[in-house]
Formats: sequence, structure tokens, C-alpha cells
Amino acid sequence: MKRLFSILAITGMMVFGTANATAIATTTNASTTVVTTTQEEEAAPAETLGFHQELKKRFIEGGPGFMGIVLLCLILGLAIAIERIIFLNLSTTNTKKLTQNVEDALSSGGVEAAKEVCRNTKGPIASIFYQGLDRTDEGIDAAEKAVVAYGGVQMGQLEKNVSWISLFIALAPMLGFMGTVIGMIQAFDKIEAAGDMQPSLVAGGIKVALLTTVFGLVVAIILQIFYNYIIAKIDSIVNDMEDASITLMDLLIRNKK
Repeated sequence: MKRLFSILAITGMMVFGTANATAIATTTNASTTVVTTTQEEEAAPAETLGFHQELKKRFIEGGPGFMGIVLLCLILGLAIAIERIIFLNLSTTNTKKLTQNVEDALSSGGVEAAKEVCRNTKGPIASIFYQGLDRTDEGIDAAEKAVVAYGGVQMGQLEKNVSWISLFIALAPMLGFMGTVIGMIQAFDKIEAAGDMQPSLVAGGIKVALLTTVFGLVVAIILQIFYNYIIAKIDSIVNDMEDASITLMDLLIRNKK
């Protein structure tokens, strides 16, 4: 539930940030609009149009329907990605240091001291160590089974909500393509209604239609970068978990002898 609230909070911040940025851009455009008498003066604001103003202009030209849905995919995808990155960074543990501390605790204070070290250390590796140490009284086999079972649980926690990011990666360009097709249909409807194939009707309709595809692809590219980073981070933590589990079993076997 805490992670759900964090996702909603991040989403709200990004939505309000987008709304504020749009309002600022609108105010800037209104303040820089000046009535001029020559073509050179009319072309000057277009030449000095900033990136943010140009992005807002293209977004409006693409239509609020599909462009708004694509933007929502970006906001939700980034919210989940940021939440996962924060969680994974907090889950990262110095495995060598933890293993050394557990080994020293086993040598000096026994299993209870090692369990206390694990309780005071954050991360899935410390939790796996604790589960294995908690089953040492039942034998090495029971401890190994506990480590394997709890390792699967921790892996599920690491991969939680990642599938939603892959969904938004696939959904954004598909929505863009759908907007393009619908825009092309609307352009041909205008040509049919006009009874004449005017270049302005065709060019304007195609431009508006293609903007949705461009924005959909941009959203997919941005989310794909975050997704690959998250997957690489999960793989790194899982590898550390597997290595640490093997090391823990070796420590328990040596401690029994």
C-alpha cells in the first residue's frame, strides 16, 4: 500500500508539473505576441520559439484525444519507473561487507549474533540471510530450502510493477499509430467533402496524423531506457543474492563442524 501511495504521489507531482509548465508556456506565448506590420517582424517570434513552446504547439496540433492518452502513458510509466529505481537502490547491499559481518558474528557470538547483524541491515540479501540462519536448528537442508524459497519471494518484490512499464512501452506507439490512421481517415473525409484534392487539406491532415506517431515513439524510447536500466539493476541484485546464498551455506557448514 505504501508503494501504491508513492506511485500516486509521483504521478500527481508529474501531472501538476506538466500543467504548470503548460500554463507558464501559455503565459509566455501571450506576453510575447505583438501586433506587427511587416512580414519580417511577424516571422521573428517563430524564429525565437523555444523548445518548450514548440513542443506544446506540436502537442496541441496533434489533437488532445490521442496525445493526452500518450502523455498519460508517459506520466504513469515514469512514475512507476522512478518508484522502482528508488526501491532497487534502497535494496542494494554491500554483499562482501555483510558476509564478512555475518561470518565474524558466527565466529564470536553464534547464530543469534549473526541474526542480529541481518536484522540491522536493509535489503533482500540480509533478509535471505536471516531466514537461512533462523532455520539452522533444523539442519543445513532446511536452511537451504528456506533461503531458496525466500529468495523467490524477494525476486518477486524486485520485479513488482515492472510489467506495467513494458505495457506502456508497447501501448504508446500503438496509440500513436492509431491516431495516425484516424487522422488520415479524417484528412480523406475533408477531401471528399471539399470535392477537390487541395494540397493544403492533404498536407495538414497528414502532419497532424504523423505527430501522434512521433510522440508515441518518443514516449516508448524514454520508457525503454528506464526499463532496461531497471532490468539490469534487478539482474545485478539477483546475482548478488545467488552468490550470497551460496556463501551463507558454506559459512553454516563450516560453523557446524
